[in-house]
Amino acid sequence: MYDHRTTPQPPPPPPPPPAQAGPRPGLWRRCLWGGLALWVLTAVVTYATANTTLLPTLILLGSFLVPGVFVLWAYERHGRDLGLPVILGCFVTGGVLGVLGASVMEYYLLHPSLWMFLGVGLIEEAVKLAALMFVVRHRPYLRGRRAGLVLGGTVGFGFAAFESAGYAFNAAVTMDGIDLRSLLETEVLRGVLAPFGHGLWTAIAGAVLFSFRRPDGRFRLAGPVVGAYLGVAVLHALWDSMHGIALWLVLRMTTTDLDRSLFAQGYIPQPTSEQEHLFTLFSVGGLVLVTLVGLAWLRSLARRDPGPTGFYTP
Repeated sequence: MYDHRTTPQPPPPPPPPPAQAGPRPGLWRRCLWGGLALWVLTAVVTYATANTTLLPTLILLGSFLVPGVFVLWAYERHGRDLGLPVILGCFVTGGVLGVLGASVMEYYLLHPSLWMFLGVGLIEEAVKLAALMFVVRHRPYLRGRRAGLVLGGTVGFGFAAFESAGYAFNAAVTMDGIDLRSLLETEVLRGVLAPFGHGLWTAIAGAVLFSFRRPDGRFRLAGPVVGAYLGVAVLHALWDSMHGIALWLVLRMTTTDLDRSLFAQGYIPQPTSEQEHLFTLFSVGGLVLVTLVGLAWLRSLARRDPGPTGFYTP
């Protein structure tokens, strides 16, 4: 007689893998408003007490708030499957390696000249891409435009955060003591402009770089990759040199004899009202134009993403 009690039973199915831990949706909003409130509170207390030991807190909050929030937003919306460790590695390790590499190369290779800002763009965009490739060197599965957009932007924002901290420190420390107003102005300005600078440019270059990554993890420096690198370097150079470009345009339109010594000074002595308005128009309008070109380029790359994962080999 058949006894079902002695028949071996099939093993139970394995439990489903645990969901990948990560921040809850909407955390970037809470970080933005909470961080902004902490920065304002720190600024008020620093001003009221003249306590210089609060300066590092003020500098770090102001420098990392906007870049960190944008990285968190990108991770929540487009990069959860990339993994939180690689996001943190790109932001911290990539950002630090980027500013260190740029500092060394600019110190030894650049000198004041008409093409200095182009050299800055070429160097800084190169070191950010090199830092990105270093961080993901052991993760060959990370490839495709979406992965490049998120991770490239993360390295760019890390670079911007550490660079902004340095600029804020330089603005605060003067020969006459601590200039708190200059520090706050620097942090506000760089915080507002942060989404349209390093993060945007490296996201573009990273998207093209990762779209040509091989399945074994090697990066191909194909023509489109080199073209994207040169393109974002030019956008970077135009952004940095917009002050000088605006000055040149104003002098060309309002004077008959160009005084080249004014370019070394970087400003127009006793400008007329017309010159002041034109300079504001050209400098701000130029930055807006460079930003629009970068955003349009980024949007075109995002629309060509081949699928929901973004991991593929062209």
